[in-house]
Amino acid sequence: MHTGLLVILGMFMANEETRCLWFNPSAAEDLDREYTLIGMLLGLAIYNSIILDIKFPLVIYRKLIGKIGTFEDLEASHPTIYRSLKSLLTFDEQNEGITVEDAFGLTFQVAITDAIDSPVLFDLKENGNTIPVTNANREEFVRLYSDLLLNKSIEKQFDPFFHGFLLVTRDSSLRKLFRADEIDLLVAGSQVLDFNQLASAADYDGGYTKDSPTIRNFWSVLMTFTDEKKRKFLQFTTGSDRAPIGGLARLKLIISRNGPDSDRLPTAHTCFNALLLPDYSSIEKLQEKLSIAIDNAAGFGLR
Repeated sequence: MHTGLLVILGMFMANEETRCLWFNPSAAEDLDREYTLIGMLLGLAIYNSIILDIKFPLVIYRKLIGKIGTFEDLEASHPTIYRSLKSLLTFDEQNEGITVEDAFGLTFQVAITDAIDSPVLFDLKENGNTIPVTNANREEFVRLYSDLLLNKSIEKQFDPFFHGFLLVTRDSSLRKLFRADEIDLLVAGSQVLDFNQLASAADYDGGYTKDSPTIRNFWSVLMTFTDEKKRKFLQFTTGSDRAPIGGLARLKLIISRNGPDSDRLPTAHTCFNALLLPDYSSIEKLQEKLSIAIDNAAGFGLR
């Protein structure tokens, strides 16, 4: 399951600021089966300790354990809107010398953009376009707007997704014992990366051992990479740029000798966390070839 594919299918939208996925409120009516399948895959990934290349805001996991989205959840899911609503709530008419109504010009009718940035109008109250947002009713406006964004506007999309998740997890203790942030960790892994753990747990094949010159060079090169480049390496070799529960030692990276010195680039089998590494003649050559491979993996089809 890949973030880009879900966006292309029109099922989800990607927030540029948070890089999280959100349900497309204008998704096609006939996608119930697909949303159910995504929910099932999410549950299966948790059961099988598989990290997914997908990122949801925490409110999605809160909803999966029976909670509802509230204003505070917007900070992670819709940060731009959250900041705007926060400024509305903290606006001081006396200090600013202008009323909330005149300063913001809002009504109880709002527009929510879909995956193609088309605005869809919603009335938070009956005849909402005729009801101005004032100092007296701004808290009600924020509450209703938050409920619309996080719950009501995506109900048709979230319900089959939730159903699919329940098909896999209904009989487990997952929804009772785990917090939303813990489920997020199970699904997407940890952002804390300890590459010493990865090195200590690695296995070698094809003639390599931990003392092989190329292996020593490999770890020396990898440890000098920036955090961003280390994440690219993980993505290249495992299919995810995060660590599973228990840290990188759980990945059991396998480094196989892929022939003698050559101009070939390293390749990887993400299903097996395996790196196929030619026996390069120098550390400089290894660094060059490895960098090219991980920086261009998607374009060259090296994974």
